[in-house]
Amino acid sequence: MADDRQRATVHDMAPIGRATQQRAVVLGALVVAEGFISAQALHKRLVAAGSPVGLSTVYRTLTALAGAGRADVVRDTNGERLFRHRPGPDHRHYLICTECGVSLPVESGPVEKWADRIARTSGFADVRHAVELSGVCPDCGRKADQERRP
Repeated sequence: MADDRQRATVHDMAPIGRATQQRAVVLGALVVAEGFISAQALHKRLVAAGSPVGLSTVYRTLTALAGAGRADVVRDTNGERLFRHRPGPDHRHYLICTECGVSLPVESGPVEKWADRIARTSGFADVRHAVELSGVCPDCGRKADQERRP
């Protein structure tokens, strides 16, 4: 796992500019985070682990990673941006539980084809898209059902 994290850090740092120790720490924490995480939650984890990285550095690094295609970004129900390390060059779409935050990558071929077709037929260049799918995961759904039962 440490070797994978180190390779990811070296590979992912190149497109975001100067490779500083603080950026590497933020990226390393993002790589090992499970699912999507906010900049504030990631910062809190880093501080708890004894890292002196500032919150503004966390925000800047995550934003740079997303801009370079090395992190996926979604918004939670409050509009806060959540980040997840992107392990490869292709972006993914996720189904995210609104209760617990668990996320599942979903097959997105039809969405990608649709977006490509819209770009071609509209004449627009550099077309980007964001598709966010959310709902209640099976575990949270079962919990809610159990709580509603008398």
